[in-house]
Parts: sequence; structure tokens; C-alpha cells
Amino acid sequence: MPAVKPQAISGVYAGRESVLETVYPSISASGIGRLIGSICDSIPIRIAGVKLSYLLFGLPLAPLALAGYAVFKLFGDRYVISTQSIKVIAAIGESLKGQANIANIDDIAIDVKNGQSFYHAGDLVLLRANGDELLRLPAVVRPDRLRHVILETRDARQLSASSLATIDARQPQPA
Repeated sequence: MPAVKPQAISGVYAGRESVLETVYPSISASGIGRLIGSICDSIPIRIAGVKLSYLLFGLPLAPLALAGYAVFKLFGDRYVISTQSIKVIAAIGESLKGQANIANIDDIAIDVKNGQSFYHAGDLVLLRANGDELLRLPAVVRPDRLRHVILETRDARQLSASSLATIDARQPQPA
């Protein structure tokens, strides 16, 4: 029988980086995507619960939106959230475009630009303790949810580091 230690979280090991989630930005990261979002949100009048602008502009703008989606999937970025860092990596390949250590994140602001609310998206701005921007993740869909995941991961990592420091500081007891 192998001597394998049980894991508190499946696939997560202390001291080793484990990927928790990979997120792709919406097309609202681009100017064209935000323009489409602004146009689709331009007329607030509702007909049977649906905005009039959706009915008027949705179908004509659909090919442009699909082209933008395809371009983002091929040439855009992806955000990889792990137990130790947040990385911005090219959608195809492994080219690292940006990185932030999760322990350096003090707070996360959400910046919703004009046209992003149509996609339920916003930019996540990772902040240091002094308020400086550490990293920006443009056009994250449901940014509140990802903000919560990152902050909980940071807190869990800090608690684990504190617990390990306490354990290491203990002196062996004589028998």
C-alpha cells in the first residue's frame, strides 16, 4: 500500500502551485466589443421584457460579435488563477504576458467601462497595499465572482503560511 498523504483539497498540495481556474475575457476587452455593447444597451425601452435595442441591433451586429469572439479565442489572452499566482497567458501557446503573486494582492477593484455592462463584464484591477496597480485583467465576465475566488485563495494561502510558521516554530518536547 503506497504511503500517500491525504489532500485537504483534491489536487492541491502544500508548497506546490496548483491551477484553480482558467478564465477567458469577453469581447468587451476590445473597442469593437465595447461599441457593440454600447449600441445594444442604447435604448432602455422594453418590449415584453426585452430591450428595444436588443431587438433592433442584435441580429445585424451578431456577425461582427462572432468574428470578435473568434479573434479573441485565437489571438487573445487567458487568465490562469492558481494557488500562488495570477497569470495572463496567450490563448494559444504558453507566452506569459503578465503575472502577479497572490500574496502581494491587498485588494481588488472592479472597473466597468462603457459597453462592458451588456456582457456582465468588467476589468479586475489587482492592487498592492499602497494602492498601486499590480495587474489588470480586462473584461472578466462576472468580475465579482472571480474577485471573490482570488481573495479567498489569498486568505487561504496566508492562513496556511501562518499555520506552517507556527508548526515550524514549535520546539520538540522531551519524552
